[in-house]
Order: sequence, then structure tokens, then C-alpha cells
Amino acid sequence: MNRKVEQSRLQLPRRVILKAIVVGAAAKLPLSALSETEHSTPIRDLTAASAVRLAGAIRRREVSCVEVIDAYLLRIKALNPTLNAVVQLNPNARDAAAAADRALRKRDHLGPLHGVPITVKDSFDTAGIITTSGTTGRRSFVPSRDATAVARLRAAGAIVLGKTNTPELTLSYETDNLVYGRTNNPYDVSRTPGGSSGGAAAAIAAGLSALDLSSDTGGSIRVPSHFCGIAGLKPTSGRIPRTGHIISWEGVFQPFTQPGPIARFVEDLMMVFPILAGPDGRDTWIVPAPMKNANVVSLRGLRVCFHGDNGIRSPNATCIQSVRTAAEALTAAGCVVEEFSPGELASTYNLGNRLWRAAGSATVRRLLAASGTTEVSPPLRSWLNAPPSAPPEDWTDLLEQFDRARSRMLGLFDRYDAILCPPCAYTPLEHGATQREDLDSGFSYSEVFNYLGWPAAVVRCGTTESGLPVGVQIISSPWREDIVLALARTLESALGGWRPPRL
Repeated sequence: MNRKVEQSRLQLPRRVILKAIVVGAAAKLPLSALSETEHSTPIRDLTAASAVRLAGAIRRREVSCVEVIDAYLLRIKALNPTLNAVVQLNPNARDAAAAADRALRKRDHLGPLHGVPITVKDSFDTAGIITTSGTTGRRSFVPSRDATAVARLRAAGAIVLGKTNTPELTLSYETDNLVYGRTNNPYDVSRTPGGSSGGAAAAIAAGLSALDLSSDTGGSIRVPSHFCGIAGLKPTSGRIPRTGHIISWEGVFQPFTQPGPIARFVEDLMMVFPILAGPDGRDTWIVPAPMKNANVVSLRGLRVCFHGDNGIRSPNATCIQSVRTAAEALTAAGCVVEEFSPGELASTYNLGNRLWRAAGSATVRRLLAASGTTEVSPPLRSWLNAPPSAPPEDWTDLLEQFDRARSRMLGLFDRYDAILCPPCAYTPLEHGATQREDLDSGFSYSEVFNYLGWPAAVVRCGTTESGLPVGVQIISSPWREDIVLALARTLESALGGWRPPRL
């Protein structure tokens, strides 16, 4: 049953005295960081503009930070009761905007996101704002400090508007939980926005936020971006710290999870990604790998392979056609494109799934126990009924098989620079359909690249006959987010990208 968010949680915040603004190294990033993509034309609709355009308009003082925050708060008030995407508001958001306006007048600590309103997936800790991760044991949990990724965005000048809905512990493609209830797709409320960043995707598509900090363990950024017609980036495993995220950096499954941005426009992914990346001195797996600039990627001669069917689950015709349309657009842009499906996809996917089955249930039990949760949502109940972990001999053999498969897959990049394929075998599904076992393998298109740890993005490239969005997924080799983003921006420009829902 869909539970309405309590009205008190989403009332417009009252004026209160601002106690603190999070600042850090990123707050002093040069304003020239946006010079290549900044727009100067007036913004007609603040809630439809890109974060890049908002940041530029704020810096030029064409619009105040308070005006921008108020526009988003009013839109949340108008549309969120239908969508249930934003589940907590930051009571200090408006005061933070007023402080940002004062800082702007003084030209003091102006980061690249100065005054830009963002939302944060409810799986990330946010100081002073309830963070439930969709589990009842954390219903009233208020963190004392921000997750690393949240702190970096605040330090860059972003203002946290509130939190977006997620399934319990982020472990479902249906955004529904026992704390806040179900989130609806803004293009058709009878359908899911996907998961686990479904609240984020619905909010961004409907203009309730300029961008969202999300996370992806098995497609949790890319499937909702596909279902809601927006842009999302899952970076390379080891790029962005998981410190302060419900699924953190400990354990054998840590390579599968990466934080990443969701936005309406690819230029916003390009702006935010460098702010989020790099070691924090806590997450032991983060690599200080060089950041490459998507703006200097030459598409001429870039080698791209595409497949509509991964040999695991055949997609519907609309998903396949969108990939072919995208392949044609990249060919026109100068890429060398050919149809090819890597033969190791199915075996890598199967090995990754076996790892989850062998030890995932124990991980879930520990997370629930640490949260103090006793009442569990339906998607997680199957985890609790799963068999115990495999014996050491089987477990170590499985890990070795998995690593060998991942190594063989890396050989693909001797021949190609990027891969194009569906993010999922389905266009937006009706509520509850993502829980059907017979449809589960359709999410292999995103899950397998979590197992591999490669960077991947999704951008809208098509529309169903009934008007639902259709995304295409772009993947490249480790640490080459620049290629992924350059191709995503090209497809967005050629095929239209985000289109506002008719709410």
C-alpha cells in the first residue's frame, strides 16, 4: 500500500538563524571550471534549467539563490504529493540560500555549485536531516556528519533541499519502503521510476531538484535514469568514496557500489563528477586516478561496438531500436561503429549473481541488525530466507573464477573504446513488476557492469508509442569516464535528451 509522506516532513521551511555552512577544499574551486559550458541567455524556468546554467545565472546575479530555492520548494509542494519522490526537506535550505546570497555580494568562497539546489538519495548520511535508507530501524536517525560525497557538494556551494526516496537498503528496482511508501514515475504514475535511485530520478525528471547525489550497486542510477528519461553516471569502481553511504566500502561486495550524479543534462554530470571524485582518507579502496576532460575527447575514429541483445535476456523492440538509433548518431558524429556482443557477458553476469547468492544474505542481515530493523519490506525478505554462505573451498574458487572472467572482459578494449547497449531489457514497468523472478534477468544489462566495475552512463535516446522515455547505456574502460560523458553528450544533442513530463 502506498503510504503518504507525513505533511509535517514536507512543509516549506520557516526562517531560522543559520548555524553553519559546510565548507572545504572544493569551496575554493575556480569559477573558470564552468567557462567552457556556461550559458548566458536568460532562464525562463528555473526548475527546468541545468545546474550549470543556474550556477552561471547566480554568479552573474541575474537571479538570487533565494529565488532559485523558492522556485524549487514551490514545485515540490505542488508535485511531490503525486510523486512521493522527496521524502524529507532541509529546514535550513532557505536560510542557506540567503547566506549564499550574502557571500555572493562579498565574492566569498564561491564554488562551482554556489547556490544550486540539490537533493540527496536517502541512503547517504546528511548532517541534521533524517536519513532512513528506507529501513524502519533508521526511521528517526539523524546523522551528526555528512557522507563524504555530500560534504564535497556542500563545500562546492550546493544547497541540500532534501532527501529522495529509495527502497530498503537500496536493494530493489522498485522504489518503495515501509517508512515512506512508493514513488511514482512522472511520465505515468501507474509505473515505477525504477530503483534504487527512483526517488532521485522522479524528482529530477519532474523539476523538483537541479541534480541529485545517488548510488549504483546493480543499476541503481542507470535503470531509473532510463525509466525517467534523464542522464545518470556510474563512475569506475574506486572513483568516489562510499563513506557515509548505507552500503559502504567494507567487504567483498564493495567494488559493486559507486556513488554518482543524476541530472537532466549531461553537462551537469560533467561538472559534478570531478567534485565528487578522489580519496577521502576513509574509504580504503579509492584510487587517485587522473581525471580526463570529456571536452577534449575526439569522436573522429573512436571505436564503438553496440549490441541490442546481451544473450541473457532479449529486450523489447523499442529498447533495441533506441540503441540502433544511437549507433547511427555516433556514426554520423565520426565514430567507427559496429555491432558486436562480448561473449563473456553471460558468464560474468552468472558469476556475479552466484557471489550475491553465496554471501549477500549475510551482508543484508548485518545491515538490518546494525540499523535496528525488525520489520522488513517484501523485496528484502527473500534475502533473509536465502541459504547460508558457501563453504570456503567453493567461495574462494568462485572469487577466482570471477576475477578471471573480469580479466578476459578487459581484453575487449584492445579492440574498442566504448560499448553501446540498453540499460535494461524493458521500458518503464508497472508498479511491482520489477519483483517478478521471470523478469529479473532483464536487469543484467546494468548489473554486469557493476560486477566489472567499468564506468557507464545513461541518456535518453527515444520514446515509446505511449510517450514513455527510453534510455541508452554507454560504457568504457576503467577510468575513462571522459569517453562515456563525451558520447552521452553527443547522443543527448543528436536525439534530444530529457523532455519534461506532462504533470
